[in-house]
Amino acid sequence: MTTAPLSLHYLIRPSSLQNAKPPAIFLFHGYGSNEEDLFSFAPELPEELCVISVRAPYPAPPFGFAWYAINFNADFGKWSDVTQAKSSIKKIVTFIKEAIEVYDLDASSLTLLGFSQGTVLSLAVALSYPNLIRNVVALSGYIDENTLTPDYKENDHSHLKIYVSHGQVDPVIPLSWAQRTPPLLDKLGIDYAFEEYPTGHGVSQQNFYSLRTWLKDKI
Repeated sequence: MTTAPLSLHYLIRPSSLQNAKPPAIFLFHGYGSNEEDLFSFAPELPEELCVISVRAPYPAPPFGFAWYAINFNADFGKWSDVTQAKSSIKKIVTFIKEAIEVYDLDASSLTLLGFSQGTVLSLAVALSYPNLIRNVVALSGYIDENTLTPDYKENDHSHLKIYVSHGQVDPVIPLSWAQRTPPLLDKLGIDYAFEEYPTGHGVSQQNFYSLRTWLKDKI
């Protein structure tokens, strides 16, 4: 399928639906990766979904891309560039709206799937702009409240469904960061599933099968 020129680079697998607006899932990779990474999930995702895997806007040498810079400082340790993160959130929202228009997607049935840094921004988009998103699959990430809109708690999140999973021995993003997600979602009244796996910073086969089962029930 020839891709239309949109504001971010992407790969697309069309929906199998012929006579209806298709639901869609947008994939957002982690730091230093690219749009081809999570697109490997596409053949195993429900065929009625239009699968769109998006490349982050910032180069991350040597070969990848990032949604925002992660900096290392001897005095302050690791910290994220929140300004870049917020800019990427706006770019993601713009891109989703473009894709809805160009590919005639079902705007009432959109899912975000993120990994690591892609999860941080997927959750930020969903919590900040819940009227745009129906489901989120949040893999190996966490909620960074610094990236959310100031009034996000005032939004109506009642329709959102979120699947969260994390590796118990993740050396990149500590499990404890992910374990802070359920209490926050509880406060917002969001329906969610939370799972831990005896893995590191990645998605095991069992994890993938679980998220796919969850997703099939939600679209």
